[in-house]
Amino acid sequence: MKVVKLLMGLTALAVGTAMAASLYDIPLKDINGRATSLKEFEGKVVLIVNVASQCGYTKQYKPLEATYRKYKDQGFVVVGVPSNDFGGQEPGTAEEIKNFCKTKFDVSFPLMEKVGVKSGPGQSPLYAALTGKDAAFPGDVKWNFGKFLLGRDGRVVARFDSGDEPDSPKVTKAIEAALAAK
Repeated sequence: MKVVKLLMGLTALAVGTAMAASLYDIPLKDINGRATSLKEFEGKVVLIVNVASQCGYTKQYKPLEATYRKYKDQGFVVVGVPSNDFGGQEPGTAEEIKNFCKTKFDVSFPLMEKVGVKSGPGQSPLYAALTGKDAAFPGDVKWNFGKFLLGRDGRVVARFDSGDEPDSPKVTKAIEAALAAK
């Protein structure tokens, strides 16, 4: 009986994820463990970034925060999604991650709970939707600080690898184009 209930629960989760009408509908938790979703950012341009505190790219927190502050009044938000998938470079607890981000980089943009971004059984439904075969830019996230840019309609309009700095002309141009689109 327990096995049947477990299978029914897993099936409901898989069906619920597959039936999600948009990225806005995928259930998430914020860094404090509160249930949320990207729906709270509906109508905004969103940059989703898988972050880690012990990575060579960790210094990108500074331009991420600066970019967030520069464009937030125009309807832009950065969403940091901690992950320990690459090199074990985000081993901290939620509290440690929050403290690190605040004290080292004065991060004020939203952070989600730590999740799996690599494809496989531990991958979060959000990253399955962002990287799956039916995604706008399919393919696995290669490392920490990969970036997905969502337009105001919640659709992915650009994808950037770890080496693409958040304040680079390439990324800035895409953000500004997404903000200009109505």
